[in-house]
Amino acid sequence: MDFGQFKQELFNCRQCRQLFGFEPRPVLWGNSTAPIVHISQAPSWRVHLAGKPFDDKSGQHLRHDWYQISDETFYNPDIFYLTNVGHCYPGKNESQGDRKPPKVCAQKWLTRELKFLRPRLFLLVGSYAAAYFFPKRKFTDLVFDNLGINHIPCFVLPHPSPLNIKWFKNNPQFEREKLTQIRAAIKKIVL
Repeated sequence: MDFGQFKQELFNCRQCRQLFGFEPRPVLWGNSTAPIVHISQAPSWRVHLAGKPFDDKSGQHLRHDWYQISDETFYNPDIFYLTNVGHCYPGKNESQGDRKPPKVCAQKWLTRELKFLRPRLFLLVGSYAAAYFFPKRKFTDLVFDNLGINHIPCFVLPHPSPLNIKWFKNNPQFEREKLTQIRAAIKKIVL
């Protein structure tokens, strides 16, 4: 199976239709040769509707304020490969925020997907993405550690959502220090 066949199979997946109670819409963006692999938890409702990753306020904050790159760079499929631990919007939970994506998605898709990729940098956004690669490690420790996945540099970031305001207040060194390192790693590849 080549990468094109894999993507078509993924885009046709409807395994979680019953679980979600609505039509799933897998979201994936980029070419398998993109040097930056960006993995988050799951698409938001807005991304579900648009089919474009991080096409929401959190995404604007991530691209413009944190990474300090243009939309054209972020959405260039030859630079960024954008995927998720759960490829579909999982719906709202009973409290604040979205439900966690079903584990079956990562088991069925992400594990296979990663075999096609040849990144020079991994960016993991959110605790769910971090836990997939670094199970049983504390999220905040991961954000500030020097990490790698198969000897490829990796950064763990909190999700840029306003729901994480407490974490940002408790960890001001993320925006003050860690983002500088992340921007430098991105610009080294982009420029």
